[in-house]
Amino acid sequence: MKMIVGLGNPGPKYEFTRHNLGFLALDTLAAKLNTAFGREKHEGLMAEAAYRGEKLLLVKPQTFMNLSGNCVAKAARNKVHEPADILVVVDEVNLPLGRLRFRAGGSAGGHNGLKSIIERLGTPEFHRMRMGVGNTGSGAGLVEHVLAKFRPDEFETVAEMRERGAEGILTWVSEGLETAMNRFN
Repeated sequence: MKMIVGLGNPGPKYEFTRHNLGFLALDTLAAKLNTAFGREKHEGLMAEAAYRGEKLLLVKPQTFMNLSGNCVAKAARNKVHEPADILVVVDEVNLPLGRLRFRAGGSAGGHNGLKSIIERLGTPEFHRMRMGVGNTGSGAGLVEHVLAKFRPDEFETVAEMRERGAEGILTWVSEGLETAMNRFN
């Protein structure tokens, strides 16, 4: 089984913010796979699907970003055999809006959601798909940026990125990380 985790914050206040791009990408993926997030378990919303013979568990942690690892570790237990069978979909301020980047392992890169997952899984060796949200500064300005909703002039770019992201995830599932990196980075 492969587990695909979209990071975000729960609740309507955060619904279309940059920091919730992981949730938005998984919503797009779930629609493509004809499934829905109808089950709550392990402090997250879960959906199950299959793609080209591979069982998939889609997870949207509902613990707020900084505690995402709690949900991910619980959901992975007894379902995922290798960290490389986990793909975490996350917003990335160091990429321009619309850009995707797949990576194998690595550091949290300052992202508290990834930091929490690394701590709770005990390894950084899970895969990531980073989705660019751009960067407007540092410190409090950066926090305001990622917690801000997308502007109307960004909607088309975000919609295209969500579609490409869903295709990238399906490529990761069926053809592996290297192919996804070559095709979508």
